[in-house]
Amino acid sequence: MSDLTTTTGTWVIDPSHTTLGFQARHAMIAKVRGRFSEFEGSFVLDGASPDKSTARLTIQAASIDTRTPDRDAHLKSPDFLDADAFPTLDFVSTGVKQTGDTSFVVTGDLTIRGTTRSVDIDFELLGVNPDPWGGTRIGFEGSTEISRKDFGLTWNVAIEGGGVLVGDKVKIELDVEAVLQA
Repeated sequence: MSDLTTTTGTWVIDPSHTTLGFQARHAMIAKVRGRFSEFEGSFVLDGASPDKSTARLTIQAASIDTRTPDRDAHLKSPDFLDADAFPTLDFVSTGVKQTGDTSFVVTGDLTIRGTTRSVDIDFELLGVNPDPWGGTRIGFEGSTEISRKDFGLTWNVAIEGGGVLVGDKVKIELDVEAVLQA
């Protein structure tokens, strides 16, 4: 897909066909995966000049889901996301660079728990297709890795065998489907 003109326009993320997931090490031996279920976002793409594209995303911190209610409650607490004091995680792009025919790096400001850091997210354009309802949809997958300590998420417990209960690195995985706005 070297012709990106079909990507030009304003797109709104379809939450029912999008997954905002993450994974982190637990007890130095396993990966715990989770996702956020409540979010909204949009992006404005310029197929002729991808570097002029922009994106924004707002995630409800309390919508974190690791399929374990006790863990989710802890992640929402002041030990981690402090969802009552910081109800959203926010991303606002500051730059887009095309790195291949369908690959891009989106740089932006990620705010978690009131701390903002610049992050680079690698994205791959999966395609643009009409849907059965007369609309047009676009799909991307992306990923990045952050240090949770960079965002003030420092809670941890030392484990007897060495190491800590919760790893510092968090891998973020994004499977995004969006609808073109008329």
